[in-house]
Amino acid sequence: MSNRTLAIIKPDAVRKNAVGQIIAKITESGFKIIGLKMVSLSRASAEAFYEVHKERPFYPSLVDFMTSGPVVPIVLEKTNAVADFRKLIGSTDPAEAAEGTIRKMFAANKAENAMHGSDSDENAAIEICHFFSRSELL
Repeated sequence: MSNRTLAIIKPDAVRKNAVGQIIAKITESGFKIIGLKMVSLSRASAEAFYEVHKERPFYPSLVDFMTSGPVVPIVLEKTNAVADFRKLIGSTDPAEAAEGTIRKMFAANKAENAMHGSDSDENAAIEICHFFSRSELL
């Protein structure tokens, strides 16, 4: 059970100017922010980050989407961070997401779903290192 997870506010939510509202929802849910920045992903960075999906049919469009504008990676800390954050963001498809979840509130569709959240403790550790050095974390 990890106490850290990676969240990414995706380009669609950044374009909607929802960053502040999303961060407020995250902190109101008991998460502590220990790293945060806004970046524009290069194609190589996005491809490497989503390499686990390389053989999936949606991979090219996912990479295109994630490089279409700035993103906000955030390292969050809380007991049971991965599972609790996945619950907070809701289902990948906002039409299926529970009321009050971030994706229900801010996502347009399954492809432009506002947020990324690590899916396991192991992936959280790997994903955090993709965006942050140790010196950037509180």
